[in-house]
Amino acid sequence: MRNMNMFGALVMPMMVCGIILYGLFKGVNVFDCFMDGSKSGIKTAMDILPAMLALVLSVSMLKSSGALSVIVATLKPVSDLLGIPAEVAPLALLCPISGSGALSMYETILGEYGVDNVIERTASIMMCSTDTTFYAVAIYYGAINIKKIRYTLPAALTADLTSFIMSAFLVRMMY
Repeated sequence: MRNMNMFGALVMPMMVCGIILYGLFKGVNVFDCFMDGSKSGIKTAMDILPAMLALVLSVSMLKSSGALSVIVATLKPVSDLLGIPAEVAPLALLCPISGSGALSMYETILGEYGVDNVIERTASIMMCSTDTTFYAVAIYYGAINIKKIRYTLPAALTADLTSFIMSAFLVRMMY
C-alpha cells in the first residue's frame, strides 16, 4: 500500500519531467511554449469569468431568497405527473444550473431522508445521470466566443428532463 501511495505522489512530477524531456528531445523551447500556454489560459479564464460569476450569483440568490421553494411548489403538479418525488424536485431544478448547488442539495436530501429509500435512490440516479447544462454551455461556448448556441440548450435540457423522469421511473420499478 505504501508503494502505491508513493507511486501516486510521483505520477505528476514524472509526467511533467517526461513532457519537458520530450520537448527538449524534439528541439522545442519548452519554457516559451509554457509561457504561451499560460497567457492563453489566463485569457480564457478572463473570458469565462463573467459567465461564472453570473451563474454563481444566480444560484446563490435562488437558494437564499426562497425562490427555489416557490418554484418547486409551483411545479409540484408537473413533478407529480412525471412521477418525480417532490423531495427531489429542488435537486432536479439545480442540476442543470450548478454542480456544487446540486451536490449541496443532494447532501441535504441524504441528511434529511436517509439512505435506501425511494427519495435517496431517485436523487442518486439523478445526480449521476445529469450534467450542469447551463454551466457547460456558458463556459464552453464562452471560452470560444460563440454567441448563438442554436439547438444546444434545448437538446441538453431535453436530455436532463429525460434523466429526471427515468431516474424516478427506474427507482419505482425497483421498489
